[in-house]
Amino acid sequence: MSSTYIIIGVTAVVSFMAFNNMELKYKLLFYPWKINSDREWYRFVTSGLVHADMMHLFFNMFTLFFFGPYVEHQLARHGGFMPETKFWLLYFGSMVMGSMFSYFKNQDNPNYMALGASGAVSGVLFSSIIFDPWMKLYLFAAIPIPGILFGVGYLFYSAKMAREARDNIGHDAHLYGAIFGVLITIAYNPTEIFPTFLGNLLDPHF
Repeated sequence: MSSTYIIIGVTAVVSFMAFNNMELKYKLLFYPWKINSDREWYRFVTSGLVHADMMHLFFNMFTLFFFGPYVEHQLARHGGFMPETKFWLLYFGSMVMGSMFSYFKNQDNPNYMALGASGAVSGVLFSSIIFDPWMKLYLFAAIPIPGILFGVGYLFYSAKMAREARDNIGHDAHLYGAIFGVLITIAYNPTEIFPTFLGNLLDPHF
């Protein structure tokens, strides 16, 4: 079975359980102050299994549903040994590294909490862009945007919003999860993946 579908299934089940169980949600969400004071390191991972509401869950899992299998396929073609393991490392590595900046920034702040798989999903999305930078991403179901252009705009927007801190969305997780996804994808097979990325980047297909 596809690793993507396993992740979606587990995440959906845990998120649904937490929707009606605030104690469970509180126990699993990303809480830097508790991680620092009580050494609850598991929160770096469990926070990606719970979401704020149905729309939050749907958006993340919908994105993962479309791009996860594609990345799995590309890792099997270009990623070398143990592609399934590499996909899991990409997903959960992006989740952890996406939250790392927020952890150091807020470890002494008892009022900061976050949840959701956005960092991990960003890592998978940007991994897919490395494999095909001109792939079409459809915004509002009708407007085609080349992946590489969407990626640049996405990183710029996330960095800007993280700096301004005007809302409660974890833009830092989006940004650093995406960066980690790019770096680890290239690192899996740099002599093949990076030259292929450059070749595709210089030969756009529309």
